[in-house]
Amino acid sequence: MGQDPQASLIVLPDISSTTNRVLITSVAARHRVVAVYWDGIFVREGGLVSYGVDLNDLQRGAASYVDRILKGATPADLATQLPTKFEFVVNLKTAKALGVTIPPSVIATADEVIE
Repeated sequence: MGQDPQASLIVLPDISSTTNRVLITSVAARHRVVAVYWDGIFVREGGLVSYGVDLNDLQRGAASYVDRILKGATPADLATQLPTKFEFVVNLKTAKALGVTIPPSVIATADEVIE
């Protein structure tokens, strides 16, 4: 991948990707591979950008379900909830190192920008 200037990588949610996030982000950077991650923790470790479900919001929703069940609700009667809050994180330092220009309009939509 590192030999192809058009190479890019999408890292999906997985226990293996989370456990190896430092390795994944460092190898992508070393080989100048543009990568998009599923969680902001990868970008805080040096990845380029992430877009994914806000895990804190998801956990609050799960706590709400537990509360209702403990108060007597039947799990089968509870509606399925889909994520409603997403997080977009951009690392401008990594973008510069990769020679990638992130348009100001994209930066303006980010929830977090790492400089």
